[in-house]
Amino acid sequence: MANLLSLNDLSVTEINDILARAEQIHEMNEEGWFAPKNTLVANLFYEPSTRTRFSFETAEKRLGYQVLNFSSKTSSALKGESLYDTVKTMEAIGANAVVIRHQDIGYYRALEGIGISVLNAGDGAGDHPTQALLDLLTLRQEFLLLKGLTVAIIGDLRYSRVAKSDAEVLTRLGCRVLLSGPEEWRNESLPGTYVTVDEAIETAEAVIMLRIQHERHEQAMNMTKEEYHTRYGLTLERSMRMKPQSIIMHPGPINRGVELDNELVESSRSRYFKQIKNGVSARMASLEWALSSKKIATVTERVAEKW
Repeated sequence: MANLLSLNDLSVTEINDILARAEQIHEMNEEGWFAPKNTLVANLFYEPSTRTRFSFETAEKRLGYQVLNFSSKTSSALKGESLYDTVKTMEAIGANAVVIRHQDIGYYRALEGIGISVLNAGDGAGDHPTQALLDLLTLRQEFLLLKGLTVAIIGDLRYSRVAKSDAEVLTRLGCRVLLSGPEEWRNESLPGTYVTVDEAIETAEAVIMLRIQHERHEQAMNMTKEEYHTRYGLTLERSMRMKPQSIIMHPGPINRGVELDNELVESSRSRYFKQIKNGVSARMASLEWALSSKKIATVTERVAEKW
């Protein structure tokens, strides 16, 4: 077994192997999918989710896995049960892996001693490795080669785990990353070059627009949604200045008319729903990688390497 906590834990070869398998899955029917018998996966979501939650569940079922769906609102978490005890319970009843979304950055540091695979479905403003994988898959399908590609990431850079995961892995794979957004949400820890919104949109081959992470902000946004859209959003006028073959991406959920003009969501440039579709393939490949890897890597070992 292996764990998928952050793409920074994986080598470039491992990332490319997962992407290659995701592409293969995308093109084949279910007869070619890896389907071990009696594999049980538990989905533990402590934060609301639509795309990631149902994408993982779809991936698990297509792989032939048995699925347990956990909700913190109807579980012993309301009685004070720790994350460790919940995951240990899943292990005790026979789960081979857990997929976890949690509000705390690095929640997996509390899982020392867990002997089953842990796949990170998002940890606060930390990492979102499978979102980054599906974004990479989408870019590979569109441009074939990632090295030398210019990708703009625009919006709430400080609180977005997608921005962190995407910027880091894109840089490692040889992409030029442009960053832009409100000054108060600037994130100096991200690899990339800060430019104006207009320069980012006009220069990039792929423009990734980010949702405003209101739930993580300590203070309310100091502008209206309309003002944000005009100053930092991808408006129709800005979209007309994009390169001819450039594309629009978004991790979702989209706030139409805020970070992205409503007319652009399903435009010919948009790859939003393609990203969602690719999420199933990327997560199938990630689950296969974690559950079929011959390399034993406990949570303790991964945490020790990361921290």
